[in-house]
Amino acid sequence: MRASKVADEIGVVVHGPEVVDSGLAERAIEHLSSLGVVTAVLGGTMGRVAVIDGSLEDLIDISRREMPSRSVRRLQEKADYLILLNYAKTRETAIAFGLMVAERAGPKKPLILADYGGGFAALLAAGDGVEIAEKVAASLGLELVDLPRPSPRTEVSGGIVRRKILGAVPGENVTVDGIVVGVALEDTVEVVTKGGTMVEIRGARVKLHGIEKLSFVDLETAILRTGEIRRTGRAPRTICKGGVDAVLIDHAAEEAFERAEGAMVAVTVGDDTTAIAGEVLARLGTPLIGIVDGDLDDLCKRTAPPRGSVVIEVFPGCDDLVGRRVKEEIFRGRDRISMDGLGIEDLVLEVKRVAGGDLRKERPL
Repeated sequence: MRASKVADEIGVVVHGPEVVDSGLAERAIEHLSSLGVVTAVLGGTMGRVAVIDGSLEDLIDISRREMPSRSVRRLQEKADYLILLNYAKTRETAIAFGLMVAERAGPKKPLILADYGGGFAALLAAGDGVEIAEKVAASLGLELVDLPRPSPRTEVSGGIVRRKILGAVPGENVTVDGIVVGVALEDTVEVVTKGGTMVEIRGARVKLHGIEKLSFVDLETAILRTGEIRRTGRAPRTICKGGVDAVLIDHAAEEAFERAEGAMVAVTVGDDTTAIAGEVLARLGTPLIGIVDGDLDDLCKRTAPPRGSVVIEVFPGCDDLVGRRVKEEIFRGRDRISMDGLGIEDLVLEVKRVAGGDLRKERPL
């Protein structure tokens, strides 16, 4: 295979909002286009928000929400080689991330990690791709490095699974599948499960209320993070879609793009869910009715709430309880209902009615 030919098909998987917000993803795709035909995709929630804010939807495909490893497997069907674009907090976390994606994807084509946070490029898979990696590194202005032999981050013994998160900063939130389960005390955090139940978190102060929300965790495939879900930002941009339904988003903020399709309004349950979903819904022009109790973990500090949004504040510890009642009494056990003939104000009144004595106050967001 000759990497220099113009007809080369290059698959680019963009990971996270930081490499987009910084303008580096756009610049990288421009440089890579001199090597061949580029197909770029991004599937994560905050990364998709960043693409919208940067008006890059025609350059980076955000139509799917999928793990980077899944994007690698999908793109390799047509691509001659693949590039994972990232902006990690440290070189160590970049390498750990890249190796994890390569392990899960099992690529049959050369896969190169290009990480602007660590300032390097590295060949993750396919040993015959050294020449390609050199061309990519030179094109992007990154140092080409050899990857160190990785120490296993996940250990499985019987029903016990241990998984490490590297590069944490003390004070950062630790999340498992978007739920805050603790606060980092050390730079390495280890999560332990037994039979799918979380039994220990080392290197962090545990948040029991968060762990209680995770009835089962597949630690080998779960999304583990520390820190904010978007460390950078741009001025928010809205691409209005609108709809006729009301949707319920209960501790599933990262599914907000899909859930809000065809929605006039969204009811969100939980402080951080309301903040994160609000970032997404603001881009879609979909107002929300947030059920919160003041237990905000600041997973998303830069929030741009959708115009016309309302917060229903309930007493501490009651947001989940009220959310369950709203699902049963208003949504009739489902996650979507028609708003035919109803306005958002009507739904606000219904949510307040269901909250009953647990209601503290209503306020605009």
